[in-house]
Amino acid sequence: MNSPKTLEHLMEAFAGESQANRKYTAYSRKAEAEGKKNAAKLFKAASDAETIHALKHFEVADKIKSTAENLNDAVNGENHEYQSMYPEFLKVAQEEGNQAAVRTFTWAMKAEEVHAKLYKEALDNLDQEEEVEYYLCPVCGNIEKVRPEKCSICGAPGTKFVKY
Repeated sequence: MNSPKTLEHLMEAFAGESQANRKYTAYSRKAEAEGKKNAAKLFKAASDAETIHALKHFEVADKIKSTAENLNDAVNGENHEYQSMYPEFLKVAQEEGNQAAVRTFTWAMKAEEVHAKLYKEALDNLDQEEEVEYYLCPVCGNIEKVRPEKCSICGAPGTKFVKY
């Protein structure tokens, strides 16, 4: 059993390691685009190491529950993001005239709404044995159950979608 302080530390460590994972992934992609293969590989390895740390902290914090509970948590998180968080972020970006932020917040907000619906659907059909395929837009993060001709959120070609 974790004390409140240790739980707080585990969750802070989880957040920090999770952010480092994404940051190093971005750095790896940039290094690769610049032809700096050794730096790209190091950043990718470090990104994977940070994922290992984050997942262990999350596990020790006892935050991984049953699949039904995890799906419910995911629905709630995605609902918060598209209903509250991103609308506020979008409003500020619009007021400031930051069009790049407006675009990224809009795409994320729309994709999070789709994610929430997909999680709810998965929760409602948890015991379904028929396998479902998902297609991820690598540009905006939209997820579809059928590969589209083009992304309904950002317009990326369906041929770019990644199948899961």
